[in-house]
Amino acid sequence: MSLRTALLTLVLAAAAHAETFPIVAVEHGFLLGAGGGGKWVKMEDAAKTVHGGEQYHLYTLTEQIGVVKGGKPHSFEEPCPEQQAINLTPKPKSGVIAVAGPWNALPRIPKLQDTTQPVYQKAVADFLTGKGIHNPKVKITKIVRIDLDGDGEDEVLISATNYFSKDGVPSGAQQGSYSCVILRRVVGGKVDTQLIDGEFYPKATTFSAPNAYEISAILDLDGDGKMEVILDSGYYEGGATAVYSVTGKKPRQLLIIGCGA
Repeated sequence: MSLRTALLTLVLAAAAHAETFPIVAVEHGFLLGAGGGGKWVKMEDAAKTVHGGEQYHLYTLTEQIGVVKGGKPHSFEEPCPEQQAINLTPKPKSGVIAVAGPWNALPRIPKLQDTTQPVYQKAVADFLTGKGIHNPKVKITKIVRIDLDGDGEDEVLISATNYFSKDGVPSGAQQGSYSCVILRRVVGGKVDTQLIDGEFYPKATTFSAPNAYEISAILDLDGDGKMEVILDSGYYEGGATAVYSVTGKKPRQLLIIGCGA
């Protein structure tokens, strides 16, 4: 192989590695951004690279459910004209995230666990106490076990929310309210508990518009074999979807879109 051919091969390989693919939050068709080869592109720049006609694989929390075609990005209009949306055809009847990347974004299947397990009830209680909530009323909404980085060892994701409300998320928070998603994993031979995202209210607040956080999907969104965590959050007049990298030392937000009054 000549030096010129070798250099051309390296350039082409680098270009392929740098290619990114759009990611869509299915419920409203919001363009979250794009990912590929460890690179992340936010919505505004990702929209410039989407031409329409791309094929997207549809995913729920635990399975891939089909393939759809996406249109060109367009304004979501009111109440959030700044957000870009993509129409998916045929319109999905279900699904959480649509990924245009050619790889399998669900290389390992998340396993839902019993939310009443004492070990996790205690873990959440201890975590909330550390956030200043005394005698917390633990209300776990979801526990998911998954090998995030493919090393053969499972991590555990826990979502917990208690706003002491029967009618959804209130406009204010009672004392001791909270909503969070935490990650439990073994670091240096010991179990470490880290916050991915959340809100805590040791004292009551009025019209603070608290959010409820929930695990919506766990997917490899950039094709590197490591899985990102997608969280939905909602308050009384809107909500957001965000993507987090959780395989480093600390969870890190990569992408986010939101809409609200």
